[in-house]
Amino acid sequence: MQIDFSEKLKKLPPYLFIEIDKKKKQAKDQGVDVIDLGVGDPDIPTPDHIVEAANKAMRILDNQRYPFGVGLLEFRQAVADWYKKRFKVTLDPATEVVALAGSKEGIYHIHDAFVDPNDDVLVPEPGYPVYANGTVFAGGQNYFMPLKKENNFLPDLQAIPAAVAKKAALLFINYPNNPTAACTDKKLFEKVVKFAQRYNIIVCHDAAYSEMYYDGEKPASFLEVDGAKEVGIEFHSLSKTYCMTGWRIGWACGNAKVLQGLAKVKENVDSGVFQAVQYAGIAALTGDQECVDKMRKVFQERRDIFVGGLWKLNWKVDKPKASFYVWAEVPPRYTSMLCSSKLLEQAGIVATPGIGFGPSGEGYIRFALTQDKKLLQEALQRIEKIKWQK
Repeated sequence: MQIDFSEKLKKLPPYLFIEIDKKKKQAKDQGVDVIDLGVGDPDIPTPDHIVEAANKAMRILDNQRYPFGVGLLEFRQAVADWYKKRFKVTLDPATEVVALAGSKEGIYHIHDAFVDPNDDVLVPEPGYPVYANGTVFAGGQNYFMPLKKENNFLPDLQAIPAAVAKKAALLFINYPNNPTAACTDKKLFEKVVKFAQRYNIIVCHDAAYSEMYYDGEKPASFLEVDGAKEVGIEFHSLSKTYCMTGWRIGWACGNAKVLQGLAKVKENVDSGVFQAVQYAGIAALTGDQECVDKMRKVFQERRDIFVGGLWKLNWKVDKPKASFYVWAEVPPRYTSMLCSSKLLEQAGIVATPGIGFGPSGEGYIRFALTQDKKLLQEALQRIEKIKWQK
């Protein structure tokens, strides 16, 4: 029997982080002592009070049945209360918050709700692969917005042709940014709102890293800007803030009509978020936030150690103000793929080549600070011993 993949599936490139994981496993099988700085998966355990809330909730019969489609009202209320406290943004938990099985699935499914064949989707690159991959499955066309260092890794909205903007259904932005770790202020968001109003485009802001900030510089929410709720939504996640990547719990919030479309897709393709996990999310959002402060201090120390070490080795890299990523320029005469291979083959270090996030990522490599400081120091010692071509 001949098995053929769909044309949509054939259009997809290999998923970046799965390929990195394969290379890591191959190296381990060959006996390499691997230091994994590839995938952004925190090594810090989920705080105990969150685990305990889930453990208690799992024993309740109602939580073992099919969950509600858009999420428990208690969870959505916790999200609304958190937004009010953190950003001074008012959300109606009944209509302006939808629970997600991690923000990734919501980012994917928003395409199914609003993208028709031949619609354009405005996607930042380098960027999280799901922004573009969701477009492929929905039958749309990606228009990539290059994020360049000379523009502080911000999209140049004026460079988007009017003909493209008129066909665009969605516009994705992401700050603090993955992979570049760039931050922005409300001025960009204000420009995005005006652009979206002019061309009738739905804005999707991925704010997964908003709580991973350093030196007291708190990132803003897109929804803080006047008019933002009229044109779009914000995706958020408990994955990074509370070290809950495997729990798969997040949300989308903002424009009620947009969320209705997202919810309708989800009603037809999944059965909601496990309620015990939602109760864990409630415990995270409403509980003592000292665990988040401790997490930030850990990653800030790691940032300082690793960036400082790269500076001593004459690597060109800016100190990130947020996220747990270091976006470093590769050594001269190297592509990002060659640099990544060199790091793995000669130092046993897994890092992500910038080209994997889009053409504008060429010339860079992303390190994830998801190992303890001793291993980061070990990684620096290994990098120092690499014989780079001159």
